[in-house]
Amino acid sequence: MSRLKERFSIQLAKNPSRVILFMILLANIAFICISALLISILAPKSLHAHGFWACVYYTITMVLDAGCISYVIEEVGTASVTIIIVCVLIVLTGMVIFTGAVIGYITNYISEFISDANNGANRLHISGHTIILNWNSRGSEIVNDLLFSDDPETVIILTPSDRNAVLSEIHERLQSTIDAEEKNTGRHTFFTRRNSLRNRVTVIVREGNTYSTKQLTDICIKQAKAVILLGQETANDVCKYNAAMLKEDNGRGNSNIVKTLIQVASLTGADDSADNQRIIVEITEPYTERLISKIIEHKENLGKCNIVPLRVNRLLGQLLSQFTIMPELNAVYSDLFSNKGGSFYCESKTSDLDILSYRSKYMENHYDAVPLDTMPAADGNGIEVFYMASTQNSIHARTPVTPAPIDLQIDPNFWMKRKNIIILGHDSNINSILDGYMSYRNEWNFISQEQIEENYSYEILNIFIIDSEQSLKEHDYYKSYPFVTVHSADIFDREMITDMINSFVDITEDDTSILILSDDHVAREDLDASALIYLIYVYDIIRSRIAKDPEFDTSRIDVIVEIQDPKNYDIVSNYSINNIVISNRYISKMIGQISAKDAIYYFYEDILTYDDANNIDFSSNELYIKTVGEFLKTWPEECTASQLIRAVYDRTPENNKSIVLGYVPRDTEKVVLFYGHQEDYIVRLTPKDKLVIFSNH
Repeated sequence: MSRLKERFSIQLAKNPSRVILFMILLANIAFICISALLISILAPKSLHAHGFWACVYYTITMVLDAGCISYVIEEVGTASVTIIIVCVLIVLTGMVIFTGAVIGYITNYISEFISDANNGANRLHISGHTIILNWNSRGSEIVNDLLFSDDPETVIILTPSDRNAVLSEIHERLQSTIDAEEKNTGRHTFFTRRNSLRNRVTVIVREGNTYSTKQLTDICIKQAKAVILLGQETANDVCKYNAAMLKEDNGRGNSNIVKTLIQVASLTGADDSADNQRIIVEITEPYTERLISKIIEHKENLGKCNIVPLRVNRLLGQLLSQFTIMPELNAVYSDLFSNKGGSFYCESKTSDLDILSYRSKYMENHYDAVPLDTMPAADGNGIEVFYMASTQNSIHARTPVTPAPIDLQIDPNFWMKRKNIIILGHDSNINSILDGYMSYRNEWNFISQEQIEENYSYEILNIFIIDSEQSLKEHDYYKSYPFVTVHSADIFDREMITDMINSFVDITEDDTSILILSDDHVAREDLDASALIYLIYVYDIIRSRIAKDPEFDTSRIDVIVEIQDPKNYDIVSNYSINNIVISNRYISKMIGQISAKDAIYYFYEDILTYDDANNIDFSSNELYIKTVGEFLKTWPEECTASQLIRAVYDRTPENNKSIVLGYVPRDTEKVVLFYGHQEDYIVRLTPKDKLVIFSNH
């Protein structure tokens, strides 16, 4: 007996649901047999005529349908009070033992099945999908941008975060986009457009361990087209007194990302995995970057597992530095980095080609895309050709049109103007931002050896940083950047800050860009608070200048505001600031494009990085905003985009070919990019209009 109890105890601990099911079945069998025996005792003639199994049948019919009692009594042939009472008791007991127990067990099984599905215990059967591992504030932006992909997308999210919270965040973000599309497209297309957008992305969220082999296998990681490993959130939910401690911990590496990447690389690099899977890894600090570089050396399997390390801080720093030098690039990149509107596309070529001759030949009969550059394929087989277009298919669209040539001359002495920049506050990207300035300075601050020998002094950048004494001290007062001057001021010292900004604007002849940074090493409740305070100061300065001089040219001060939380966008936009940079959205958009084609990442790296100091070859390509009256000596009053693109390209030298991607009319200051059919764009240039140029200098 003790052995039986021990065996029962073990089975109950190992698989309680199976034991309960067995006990329910055993109880029901015993109940049916006992009930059949009672009926046979009370009606022996029926037992003699029909047998014991007929009594079993009577019992089952009464349990399943109480109305069958009358038929049972009729079959038994006796309508005594005793048999009626017994039949009623059998029905009542059967409702508890059979119906209630079975329904309860099945209900519990269904509930467990749903719970297991939510928690990721069930295996999916899917392929060609995108997987997101971990979760941060960039996650919902990645999903949102997939609404505008060329093809419908399926996204599987595996995260230790709360599943319902993640789903709620995604729903809120997608809903805001759908509502915005409703407003832009008009009521008459609302229902069609809304339903179309809703069906573009299917999202499945699972809670679990991101480096669990079973859970990764259950979401079919080997058949995914892309796997995105999101980094640790810098902003946090702890109190502000613990924020400094978390800030220090963030610089010690992200062990979760490292462990997850090792596991993911092992699975996606296997022989039975899909080909050309993209593994995009967010990196936010140098220590993790060094570890991931080693993992790539050991684990990357080109053609199977293509690992792309996305250096978040570096990319954001490069973007913000370019935005302050050329503010219009914010709108340009916002469009080109997304799947909506014009975008960067690439296609593989099996053989090498000369980009100059390819561009010229391509532009002879293609008017729906602009060829930009080429790069060797990551696996060493062939090359990748990059374009600006509205869709992937438009790259191949041909049009038998030969636009008439136009009269246009390039100014051979064009040079970018000196730029004055004020930076208010700091964020975790501040050193990357200044490195971006240094890169720009290396290319455009170039002077000859003769000028160096003559002690010629020239500085194309004039940057003034206003920040707290503690922050300036942490960064050694930015002494390694010769173009930077600093001044300490507490954020609440309004008069000192506004006086310094006014003095800087007054003594500089050219335009001034003011970059307001949002400290991301704070408690979540304080996120973007510092940026909003600085914005109030700057907005007050601009209003005071207009009040004193109604003719004051507000374009002399370009304000670029960085915000971390997209929910604060509406607050900032109330201050009529055009250049609002939502840092997370740029990274999310880039991740979305890289997940479709990993070669795009290396193209991004190239256009965001300027040439090295004194590099007269200018091998790197970038996007520039160049004023018409400075870049061109002559231009037509009116032309099509196709005519303008080809005229500028033909008249720039071979070592500095310039491709016009769009322009910014002075009267509207709205960026117009030439994606779609170029013959449909009518361009009327004035000296103060600006051109969006893709060039190496």
